[in-house]
Amino acid sequence: MLNFIIKTHKKGTIYAKPHLFILNKGMNSGKPQNEPFTNSFVVIFQNPEDCESIFFVAYSLWQTKFWHQYLVGSVIPFLRLQNFKSEFSPKANVLMHEHEQHQKNVAALKLLEQKEKQFHENLNLINDLRRVILHRYCNR
Repeated sequence: MLNFIIKTHKKGTIYAKPHLFILNKGMNSGKPQNEPFTNSFVVIFQNPEDCESIFFVAYSLWQTKFWHQYLVGSVIPFLRLQNFKSEFSPKANVLMHEHEQHQKNVAALKLLEQKEKQFHENLNLINDLRRVILHRYCNR
């Protein structure tokens, strides 16, 4: 059972303990990030290991659009703090229940994230080379 505190982030607040931010407005509600969003919840932990584990749980919930069913509002949808609190903690406990499987999933997600970053870097290099070749070709 993980212990964490969930509350609304106030701009300019600095948190001493390990924490992560969860976007609470728009169609990307539920998106976790280490940097604060303007409209976000903050989840505060006792140790960094719990923070990292829960980050990937939150990331998984966001990617699977789990929070879309809880969005309210007609123009700009948003996620209520009460809905987030009542659903996030039980869902995190269920996903963390099999710790060994959770660790394997987190390792796989980290590897995929690293490969994706390398792929984007390679695409940027290819585009740079393309520009150089075209520039040399056109400036003859």
